[in-house]
Amino acid sequence: MKFYTFAKGIVKGVLTPLYRVKRIGGENFPKEGPVLICANHINNLDPLAVGITSPRDIHFMAKEEIFRVPILKSILPKVNAFPVKRGMSDREALRKGLSALKEGNVMGLFPEGTRSKTGELGEGLAGAGFFALRSKAVVVPCAVIGPYKLFGTVKVVYGDPIDFEKYREEKVSADEATKIIMEEIRKLIYGNK
Repeated sequence: MKFYTFAKGIVKGVLTPLYRVKRIGGENFPKEGPVLICANHINNLDPLAVGITSPRDIHFMAKEEIFRVPILKSILPKVNAFPVKRGMSDREALRKGLSALKEGNVMGLFPEGTRSKTGELGEGLAGAGFFALRSKAVVVPCAVIGPYKLFGTVKVVYGDPIDFEKYREEKVSADEATKIIMEEIRKLIYGNK
């Protein structure tokens, strides 16, 4: 058994009873090929909630700081996470992300770049648009709807995949591409509350 599968089972066993994590729209998830999951970010547990509801393994881009935590720095690479330096153009992280997508994997990121303090959807950073335009990935918008209250319900909603081929042909900018993605996330949040 892969470590990823083992870890996913453990996390699912803990999170599901505590927060009743519920997947909606799983049928929207492509069974093969490169996929870019873009989700809103309301809690530190979001990567875990998205990870256990995704039908495929995810390569998460995660802030560099958590790779300095002793126990996490050995676990994170085993669950396909890779670091990104926030607030600057991190060429190594961009290269790793594009490489994961080129190999036909699923990559997950939170376009806002940080957790929302208010729970409201913030502005997306250009990185999401960069990956959508520079790869052949299908973009799956994802809404995490909380709050994370013990024995409450957390919904992870996967929307219809966005085919970015026409946007690539129209040569939209990374910022414009991110806005398209964020609008789809917004619709999922407000359509599933």
